[in-house]
Amino acid sequence: MKLFRAWRRKSAGQISDLKIPVHLAVIMDGNGRWARNRGLPRQAGHRAGAENLKRLCRLCGQYGVQYVTVYAFSTENWSRPAEEVDALMNLFVEFFRRYDPELAAEGIRVRFTGDLASLPDSVRRIADEAEAGSKERNRLQLIVALNYGGRREIVDACRRLAKQVQNGLLAPDDIDERHIAESLYLPDVPDPDLLVRPSGEMRLSNFLLYETAYTELYFDDVLWPDFDEDSFLRALKAYTERDRRFGGIHPA
Repeated sequence: MKLFRAWRRKSAGQISDLKIPVHLAVIMDGNGRWARNRGLPRQAGHRAGAENLKRLCRLCGQYGVQYVTVYAFSTENWSRPAEEVDALMNLFVEFFRRYDPELAAEGIRVRFTGDLASLPDSVRRIADEAEAGSKERNRLQLIVALNYGGRREIVDACRRLAKQVQNGLLAPDDIDERHIAESLYLPDVPDPDLLVRPSGEMRLSNFLLYETAYTELYFDDVLWPDFDEDSFLRALKAYTERDRRFGGIHPA
């Protein structure tokens, strides 16, 4: 049986009482603790987390989310033991080689954000293949933050703008939020509506710092490999109850 089973959009009655985010961001946290709790090596936790990413994609498709960005490997994760880093890199390659046919069948476009140039050749190749081979798919965009850091993204955006100023294409006084947003890694992707972090931690950990200025944040104690449909629905229900005013007020 396929691990990506055929999607069936939830009926109107099932989602009518939920406000569905256009863009969902997820910090996939807790893999190591999940493995430790079971007496398993950390690599087993990362593998379980990768398996759960498939479930997240299925749920996003069922409930009508259009973009999902997942934090897979940060610029700070290089400080982990070399054995764990190597295992993660190999897992990325295996995941996309193994499941791309099923991703294709379900219309999932794969994109990456981060400093891909600093990744191993095998990871860069598989990322290029995944992006090029999926660019015509339009059901769901899966955006993988790989070797990503929010501060680095902002620094890179500033450098792009500085070069435009240096080349006489832009005046410093003309730089505004629009210019910065257009200089980010994926300027065509809307800002996240909802960011979910499982595992009990309550911080952004350098993830999408500019893009999450008005994003609703939701934290859950469940570890990422155990983040199931009930967990997903709790997050959607919490989001539905939020009053998003973007700094303004609603008329009385």
